[in-house]
Amino acid sequence: MPNIFYIADVVEIVITVNKFAATTEDITVIVRPVYLDGQSDMIQKKFVFAYFIRIENNSKERVQLLRRHWLISSSNGKVEEVDGEGVIGKQPVIAPGEVHEYNSYCVLETFEGSMEGTYLMRRPNGDTFNATIPRFTLRAAAN
Repeated sequence: MPNIFYIADVVEIVITVNKFAATTEDITVIVRPVYLDGQSDMIQKKFVFAYFIRIENNSKERVQLLRRHWLISSSNGKVEEVDGEGVIGKQPVIAPGEVHEYNSYCVLETFEGSMEGTYLMRRPNGDTFNATIPRFTLRAAAN
């Protein structure tokens, strides 16, 4: 049974086993993190995690993903902030009822951490808003 949280009546965050989702202004971001044991090295404090992102446009107009902003936290208190244009070299336009999917990875020095952030989205009239990327847990051997 998923846990559902409502934040300021704008963002809905749903957490199920290894799947996290947030909806902002009819844009739903779903994240599924996966620990990559074969790429990790405990002795060298290198814990590699892949994450699979699905962005659903449930609105009545197209949106374009312009920028990303990530906060990557390790259990040792280290926080890395990442900003950049688009995702994996693209600034996708997502039509109503359509989705954009991609995957990427991050490397932590600890067994556990988390990621969260926002995507800067633009509507056809030029208005922009931040779509929430839900906070998701990265935990070694949690697959």
